[in-house]
Amino acid sequence: MSTESGAHATLGAGEGQLALALGGGGARAAYQAGFLDALGKRFPSVRIPILTGVSAGAINTAFLANHPGDFATRTERLCDLWSHLRTQCVFDASSASLGSTVLRWGMRLLSGGSKVAPRPHGMVDTAPLQRFLREHLSAAEDGSLPGIEENLRAGRLRAAAVTSTNYATSKSVTWVQGRDVPLWNRPMRTSVAARLRVDHVLASSALPLFFPAIRIDDEWHGDGGIRLTTPLSPALHLGATRILAISTRYQRVHEDPVASVARVYPAPAQVLGVLMSAIFIDNFDHDAMNLDRLNRLVEALPEGARMGLRPVDLLLVRPTRDLAKIAGEHEINLPRSFRFLLRGLGTKESKTPDSLSMVLFEPAYVNRLIELGRADAEARMSDIAAFLGGVEAEGLQQTGFWRL
Repeated sequence: MSTESGAHATLGAGEGQLALALGGGGARAAYQAGFLDALGKRFPSVRIPILTGVSAGAINTAFLANHPGDFATRTERLCDLWSHLRTQCVFDASSASLGSTVLRWGMRLLSGGSKVAPRPHGMVDTAPLQRFLREHLSAAEDGSLPGIEENLRAGRLRAAAVTSTNYATSKSVTWVQGRDVPLWNRPMRTSVAARLRVDHVLASSALPLFFPAIRIDDEWHGDGGIRLTTPLSPALHLGATRILAISTRYQRVHEDPVASVARVYPAPAQVLGVLMSAIFIDNFDHDAMNLDRLNRLVEALPEGARMGLRPVDLLLVRPTRDLAKIAGEHEINLPRSFRFLLRGLGTKESKTPDSLSMVLFEPAYVNRLIELGRADAEARMSDIAAFLGGVEAEGLQQTGFWRL
């Protein structure tokens, strides 16, 4: 039996245990769309019934959970959504809007927080993103996503979950819609049964300070990546025994050139990029290492002493090229006013502007990431198929879990 057909057979028998975990990274999430599209073309009828996402990954999660059709149809449509995206679809990049925001922030700072000064809600107006998501997620009048309920009813989906951060309590909140799924409550992270709406997706992807917070049930929520230091945990709580996790973090090697143009004091954009990377794209690696250690401990214990814990196979995939470096090549494509503001923060002073790579919602850059995602998936498709099919493959397993 071929590896591909073996994957189909195994997934058909144990599909309820397979989960997809999508991390954040703003515009970098286009890479996930390309990767999944290649996977869909190779395995058009594969079913991944547990879908979890945080930050920009929540957009991809909601799209896949809400749309009908087989996996290939949904991933193809997801790529189409990203390929037509541009900055104006995400936030108002006009000079008037950006100038007004700068003025409000300036008045707020110079007034010492006086009540007279206007209270700014984020650095940009994301009303265009709300309209874009309502249209492309086929949302109902109340913002709910009726396709999720239909996929749950048809058995194509067991659970979909997106995570936000409650600014009042500082807790990570995972909003779960599913069939007979458990909820959880842990220190600084909890879950809530919900009928997922566009607001949940907007909240999960609301980059702190940059995008305005979203009001859900009379509380303000922001990007889920801020507090969710264990991005694999929602999939684990929902019963996954195999997880395909797609990171947007490029693993730099020691030989890579120094990112700075010169050894000078780091520009604000460079510092901001390090902070955003630490929050949104680095946690997968730490969580994977912890999962590996726990797997080893569980496997060393007899069945009766495992206290309900189970080993979980993880395939963590990542880009083979630095997405920030690609962003630097496409910075010129940004709307002029927004590009001017970013250059003021120093995005041109680094060869690998991580902060720029997360907000560069322009077709030239986005389509490069989609193509890279497709190419990376195709290059390792036999390995991915082996993992999905539960096939032992010598040389792939490193430190207890699969890393590509």
